[in-house]
Amino acid sequence: MTKTAPDLLTFGETMALFMPQEYRGIEGAPSLEQSFGGAESNVAIGAARLGCSVGWFGALGDDPFGRSILKRIRGEGVDVSRARLTQGAQTGMMFREMVAGKLAVHYYRKHSAASQMQPDDLDLAYIKSCKLLHVTGITPALSESCRETILTAVTAAKEAGVTVSFDPNLRLKLWTIEEARRVVLPLAEQADYFLPGWDELRLLYETDDFTEVKAKLAQLNAVSIVKGIGDATVVLERGEATEVPFYPADKVVDTVGAGDGFCAGFLAGLLKGMSPVEAVRLGSINGSLVVQMRGDWEALPDWTTVERRLSDKGWVER
Repeated sequence: MTKTAPDLLTFGETMALFMPQEYRGIEGAPSLEQSFGGAESNVAIGAARLGCSVGWFGALGDDPFGRSILKRIRGEGVDVSRARLTQGAQTGMMFREMVAGKLAVHYYRKHSAASQMQPDDLDLAYIKSCKLLHVTGITPALSESCRETILTAVTAAKEAGVTVSFDPNLRLKLWTIEEARRVVLPLAEQADYFLPGWDELRLLYETDDFTEVKAKLAQLNAVSIVKGIGDATVVLERGEATEVPFYPADKVVDTVGAGDGFCAGFLAGLLKGMSPVEAVRLGSINGSLVVQMRGDWEALPDWTTVERRLSDKGWVER
């Protein structure tokens, strides 16, 4: 009998991560720190730390990097029972550095284990028994088989009445914007919650006119959570727009992982019974805490930390 799934499921590629200490360039760095990162596993860890029942699955190489990643995600309280280690294919890698004060990321993920995921790899009964499936636009950008896999997962979820959350997470190093539009926009049409950034929407809809974009989003069935319009997130639900200001960060150290932290907080809020606007507020707090430390997922806060800020009467929404 198939095991009942956690409340929240997500899947995709998680990679070994290497970066110099102290925000240096790789060429001049005597050593590199090792960690791991992937949008979906970052979200899974973040939601688990907020007290949610979470599962992550995907394919990793049966190598030291893959085995280490699997153990560390499991150690965060995330169900990895459907993740697998693949022989004959390597774990993807990414290298991060600072170049002229700007972040640069180098991917080594071609032919990785995750890029070879197939629809047959999915445990559809597992997916159909969760409450919320979260997917991103990164996975379908990896390969044609990954594209088919994510479409199969979303279709299975919709058939079972599972809520679907979709973050486009555009990675234009993986595919062109034209390719992305052909996949991302149809996925948005199937989602119950669509979480794009304003910069992503400008590329996807080829306009800087928010009124025009808002009209297009109104045609979706999804509640749209538009991040980064000025210093706020805009919730578009049933034709109504609600602006939620960013929660202030005392000190910004590293912006990597902020979006995943926001997403983890938002999904956790939904699972805790919050309205979309309340969940956005939780996501904003979560994201603000992530940027105050270095790392993709290491700074993701626990529920006690976030709950204290949720009850902070000093934060006044405009």
